Amino acid sequence: MARRALLSETEIAARVAEIPQWKREGNSIARIWKFRDFPEALAFIDKIGVLAESMNHHPDIYNSWATVRLVLTTHDKGGLTNLDIDLAKK
Repeated sequence: MARRALLSETEIAARVAEIPQWKREGNSIARIWKFRDFPEALAFIDKIGVLAESMNHHPDIYNSWATVRLVLTTHDKGGLTNLDIDLAKK
């Protein structure tokens, strides 16, 4: 299965079922984490950054004090691919 090929609606439904903490939002998936404080949230963002760079796949990251929201989509393909699901699983 090609990691950067766009998924069909059937494939998206099956793959998103593997990551129930994530919610589909149009051509992306998103999840929110809440931490005790800003330094804990920032440490999480740093870990995500290292992981994302190792996969050469970079999420949209939103931070508001102790809350972090990640949004995954394969921008250059215009939608969801296996790469998004694989990163979400990690």
